[in-house]
Amino acid sequence: MKIHQFATSLTYGDAISDEMLEIQAVLREKGFESEIFVRFFDPRMAEYMHDYREYKKFSSPNNVVIFHFSIGSPVSKMFFRIPDKKIMIYHNITPYEYFLDYHRILARECYKGRLEIKLFAGKVDLALGDSDFNRKELEDVGYPETGVLPLLLNFSKFDKEVDSVTRQIYLNGKFTILFVGRVIPNKKFEDTIKAFFYYKKYFNAESQLILAGDYRGQERYYSALCGLVDTLEVKDVYFTGHIDFPELAAFFKIADVYLSMSEHEGFGVPLLEAFYSRIPVVAYAAGAVEETMNGGGLLLREKDIFKTAAVLNKLEKDTGFRDNVMECQLKALEKYRRENVSRILLNHIEKVRQK
Repeated sequence: MKIHQFATSLTYGDAISDEMLEIQAVLREKGFESEIFVRFFDPRMAEYMHDYREYKKFSSPNNVVIFHFSIGSPVSKMFFRIPDKKIMIYHNITPYEYFLDYHRILARECYKGRLEIKLFAGKVDLALGDSDFNRKELEDVGYPETGVLPLLLNFSKFDKEVDSVTRQIYLNGKFTILFVGRVIPNKKFEDTIKAFFYYKKYFNAESQLILAGDYRGQERYYSALCGLVDTLEVKDVYFTGHIDFPELAAFFKIADVYLSMSEHEGFGVPLLEAFYSRIPVVAYAAGAVEETMNGGGLLLREKDIFKTAAVLNKLEKDTGFRDNVMECQLKALEKYRRENVSRILLNHIEKVRQK
């Protein structure tokens, strides 16, 4: 039996792409042949992939194919047709309404993707969500066989050397609040900026906000965020744009608090990366955020911007409280240990193999 993976794209630094490489590594460690087939790819990832149209040469009813579904594409149409045993992992599709004011094409693709996900019901051997939040969506649209496979993450990469220039520039004695994510409307960067405005004005003038994420393709939303910063006349707000991993790792080393005000998350990898980096996390409890945090961090049950700023202040001033939060976060990470998630993956594959 050979176990291969399908996806629309393989992108440098992307959470799903990183998971695909981790899954491949686990499968190869267990002695399985395993390749990755995609439509689009970052040139830096070329050595790890095949064009999905080449899969006809690999296809066999004895194979298992794991398809990472995140948006509609021709890759899913090929996945329909192959005779191999099929596992689909649903990484969630952001509701299209978030993009209507900023990116009509992306709104259309998300709308089509959520329609397309219904087409697979009854046509895969097993449908997995990387959170129970995602699994329930699959169940609600008619998938008879569902399960959960948390993202397979490699935290050890944060133990390597970070970008020294980034660290030197931003390690400036100011209390640092960090958020990591692509600059898109569902992440609610505007609410993070507003919370920082209140924190800086009423609690700690010597503070800075780092918003680490790519805004290419979302220039209208990014422009609106810059306009908000200007309107509030708040200083020390930094949009990094696209950065390589050593720079990102430097921000995790620098940060004092991680703040997420996102309103739609199917999982939330940076939350766990902050846990691992021993940064206390404050996050709005939307989508799969609470499930991902697994009892760690501080959850916001309502969007009260001033109270959020006050929570940040307590984490800064009360070291005992801060230490307790970080201790709970480290315990929460046990769920995501590589051996634990690998065992779940292999159990799901064995279940499909026996069908």
